[in-house]
Parts: sequence; structure tokens; C-alpha cells
Amino acid sequence: MSRILIVDDEPAIAWSLSELLRDGGHEVSVASSAEEALKVACQFAPNAILLDVRLPGVDGISAMSDLKSHCGDVPIIVMTAFGNLETAVRAVEAGAFDYLTKPFDLDEAATLVGRALDSASRTAETSASSAAGNSESQNNEPIIGSSPAMQRIFKQVALVARSDVPVLITGESGTGKELVARAIHRHSSRQDAPFVPINLAAMSEANLEVELFGFARGVSPATTSARKGLFERASGGTLLLDEIGDIPLPVQIKLLRAIERQEILPVGASSTKTVDVRVVAVTSRELGPLIASGEFREDLFFRLGVVSIELPPLRTRGEDIPELARHFLQRATAGSAAKEFSPAALCELAARPWPGNVRELRNAVEHAALMTGSSVIEPLDLPAPEVTAGGRDLSATEPLLRETARWIEDRLAQFDGDGGEAALYDDFLQTIEPVLLTAALKHCQGNRAAAARLLGLHRATLRQKLRSHGLDSV
Repeated sequence: MSRILIVDDEPAIAWSLSELLRDGGHEVSVASSAEEALKVACQFAPNAILLDVRLPGVDGISAMSDLKSHCGDVPIIVMTAFGNLETAVRAVEAGAFDYLTKPFDLDEAATLVGRALDSASRTAETSASSAAGNSESQNNEPIIGSSPAMQRIFKQVALVARSDVPVLITGESGTGKELVARAIHRHSSRQDAPFVPINLAAMSEANLEVELFGFARGVSPATTSARKGLFERASGGTLLLDEIGDIPLPVQIKLLRAIERQEILPVGASSTKTVDVRVVAVTSRELGPLIASGEFREDLFFRLGVVSIELPPLRTRGEDIPELARHFLQRATAGSAAKEFSPAALCELAARPWPGNVRELRNAVEHAALMTGSSVIEPLDLPAPEVTAGGRDLSATEPLLRETARWIEDRLAQFDGDGGEAALYDDFLQTIEPVLLTAALKHCQGNRAAAARLLGLHRATLRQKLRSHGLDSV
């Protein structure tokens, strides 16, 4: 039987986790603050700790070093409802075993605790770099999103940043692959060394080999001095290989050697040079078909993909669209009069499929900021949606958008502005959610687990929503 300490000031969460873990045969103790947890830990000697970030008094991450000094190298699972990249990095750097974002599925929590207990003998690595101490630069564009999909990305970035293994980042064009690559470098021990990007698709085979590996002095009558390639220029830092799927086969062989052995052979040189470079590769192409057709080496694929991070398309994380849009609008209007989106404009943004992903959304917001003559951006200020061969024609949704906008305007007209709460958002959800939930359950023939997957919700969240709308019997 293992001893598990739960540190959370939310009684409902602490109780749910306690019941779950006791049912699993564990002994459980609960503390509601970091200070109380330290006192309990001295007597309870936990084998694992579930630790909330936001606590009264000392926050959870700040308390981790004291907990480890009292409990030894005990695995600590960090819990938070306010997850972002900085929180994930802080947690990992402080020695967290893993990172759990609220609301979480209890089965997921139980599995994670099991993994933590199984690996309790391992020594957690603490990164020497500090995210808070990083100097900001023009390339430090934040990665924005609070959706579960982005929380997983934040956790992956935080975990992989502390190592030097190659990373392969995949995803559709415009999803922010280079931003993630820069974040990995920024939160790594190489943060003070160069970050060197190269777009492989833009170069010929001959130029690419010289650009990557350089050339030796005297390689031709015109070369009176040697030239360093990007591997040497990125020494001690990170080399970003953009669109790795477009690299020619002959260069792939030399690239594999450079990554595996950390040595390069400049063009025209007779001896190799040792380099110290962390390689991050990104691609918007599917590499599987390229491997099958012989256009991409399988051994290079496996070497690059020691760790793989797949970025989700924007259409699968629609809850992040308002936050992203407001960020881009604030940036576009910096130094000028502030602007905001009307509710109808936000509805329009949320309804679009965004085949160009975050890049397309940014361009649309910048267009609207320039075109509107008002402080409020309306749907008409937005550019026409892009529709690609694989995209979705918005003509079918336009009537819904018009009716939604009309409903919103009617409700706004009823608000007398006397300082009372209009509760527009709640009214909208009370009107729309029951219809959506009922349709999803009907489509799944009453199977709530299937309906939750269809809606992109946790099962517990679906149960809560059904209860709130009086749909328990549906």
C-alpha cells in the first residue's frame, strides 16, 4: 500500500481524489495549503504527492523544493486550472513528475499516480535554466491557448526542453511550429546560445549543403578562406530545420551523420569537424508517404523523431480563437486607439474553419483593424473567409450566423445600461447548449461516453452540463 499526499484547497477535488485513491488501495492524507503539507509530510512520509499550483499562502511550485527536502525524491504531480507554457516549464524545472490540467478525468489521474509510483525510485532532473530569467526578444512571441490540446503542447515543450534530443514538430501550415521550436530553445539550457533557423524548401541541393556544412578554404580558385555552415554557427545552441520533408536525399545522408555523431564534413574538406548542436525539425508534410516512395530516409526520420510534437489545427481548438483574436488585435493596434470585437464578430471568427490556421486568423484580425472606422470590429470588417479544396464552405453557416447576430443585438437592446448584470453569455448558453447536447446524445443513441468524445468534452463535464440544463434523463 502506497501513501499519497493530496495538497488542494478545493474540498470537492480533494475529496474526489481521496475516494479514487483509497478505492485503489492507497493510504491518503490531505492538506489545504503548502504550509500544512510540509507539516503532514514530515509524519506521513508520502510515496507520491498531488500538488495544486494555486494555494493560499505559498504557491505549489514554490513549495516543491521544501517538500522534496522533507520527503526525499518523491514524485510530485502538479495540478492547475490555469495552465500555460510558463507554468508547465516552472513545474518541470522544479522537478515535477508530470502536469495535470483541471478539469481532469479521474481515470487519467489514477493512471498518472500509478506511473508516478512505479517510477518513484528515479531521480527527477531539474533544469538549470529559469523561464523567469529569460531575456525577451522580438522572436519571443507567446504561444497562446488554454484548450486541452494546447495544455498538452505546453507540457510536451516543458518536458523536452530540458534534454538535448532531436525533436520533430509536425502540423498544418500556420499552426505555429516555429514558435514551438523557439520556445523549446528558450526554455532549454542552450537559451543563451544561438537559435539558427533555415528554410530547406527555399534552397537548391548544392546551396543547401554549403549552407548547412560550410566549405573548406581552397575548394575552388575563388575561395581564399573557409566558410562556416549553419551547424557551426549554431554551436552550443539550436538549429531549426524548417520543412525537413523537402531536403534532397544526398543531403539527408550527411545530415543524419551530423545529428548522430555531432560531426560535419564541410564541402571540399578532408577531415570532419565536431559540433555541439541540438536539432529541431519541422514539417507541414506527411513524412510517411515520402518514406514509402523513397524520397525520405527512414533512419533519418527515426533519428529526428526521438521526440515528436504534433500541433493541432485551429479548427480543433475553437475555444482558443477569442483569446488569440484579442491578442492579435492588441498587437495590431499598439500605439493607436484601442479596439474590440463585437459579439457578432467573435461568433463569425469562431464559425470559420481557418484552413490557414493561426496565421490566417492573425492576418484576418490585422485586416479588420485597418479596415474598420470604428472602435468596434463587426463581421463586415473581416476579410472574406478562405475556402480551400479541403476546407468547409461557409455558405451553409451564414444563415445561422445572421440569426445568432440578430439574437445578440436584440438582447443587447434590452439591456438598459443601469449597471445591472445582463448575463448575456449565460443566456446564450442556456439557449444553445441544451439543443447541442440533446442532438449529440441522440446521434450517439444515448451513449454519454461517445457523446462526450463527439463534443470534445470530458465525461464529467458533460454530466455536469446535462444536470445544469435538467437533461439528466435524456
